[in-house]
Amino acid sequence: MATGETGFSDVIYDLVSVQYHSLKAGHDYGQYVRDARNGGYEDVASFFEQVMKEDSDRAARCHEFLRKLEPKEDTGGKA
Repeated sequence: MATGETGFSDVIYDLVSVQYHSLKAGHDYGQYVRDARNGGYEDVASFFEQVMKEDSDRAARCHEFLRKLEPKEDTGGKA
């Protein structure tokens, strides 16, 4: 299994990266929802809520894959 400079497999790194960015974006979208609501744009707020849910689902899916891969992959936890 290919490992990058981190010592983790490329697949583990990629999943963690997608999970991080999905969670970070989801956090940011909360502000976007508030901005839209404060501006009276309920349809835009609903759109941002949907995007936030999609990112949350994406992060959860990454977590599922990481749990499945953990026993197979070197997770870099060697002392």
